Amino acid sequence: MSNDEMTLHNIDAADFIQTLDSCRGNVYLETPEGDVLNLKSKLCQIMGIANILKGAVISEATIRCEDPQDEALLFRFNLFKEVPGEK
Repeated sequence: MSNDEMTLHNIDAADFIQTLDSCRGNVYLETPEGDVLNLKSKLCQIMGIANILKGAVISEATIRCEDPQDEALLFRFNLFKEVPGEK
């Protein structure tokens, strides 16, 4: 995993989408199988939530950000569960 990738753990879907909406650049979910979803796309977000509701589990995937500030935002969300705009 390179410096601009991270793995998320135990995330709340609604808080994650709110955090994604605060990102400035594209954010990608990448699986070892080569699947890549642009998480800034509402369609990709809906597909991801639908899979979660169906019980599908993504056992291994990484998040890659184009903008370093987005990487910091998602890192803080992942580590501290900080959601932009919430106190």
